[in-house]
Amino acid sequence: MNVIIKHIKLIERIDQLVRLKSTGTPEALACRLGISKTKLYRTISTMKALNAPVIYDVALKSFVYEQNVGFRFGFYEQKEFRNKKLTNTA
Repeated sequence: MNVIIKHIKLIERIDQLVRLKSTGTPEALACRLGISKTKLYRTISTMKALNAPVIYDVALKSFVYEQNVGFRFGFYEQKEFRNKKLTNTA
């Protein structure tokens, strides 16, 4: 699998666990994902660079988002564009 796709899938998995507030400690999360703690922190740093408001909550023992955000990577059909295109050609 392409390195970029692997990294995106890793971010998607971390995002899912953060939303569920069930990452566990950084050590536990790294073990769960099968990566080093260093790679985990690098990936979280990348997420933060992409504006993810992720922090570690000591009381919950989990990474969490400070505010509601969404993460989506990939291509999808834009219905608005398609509808406008159909309207303009009619």
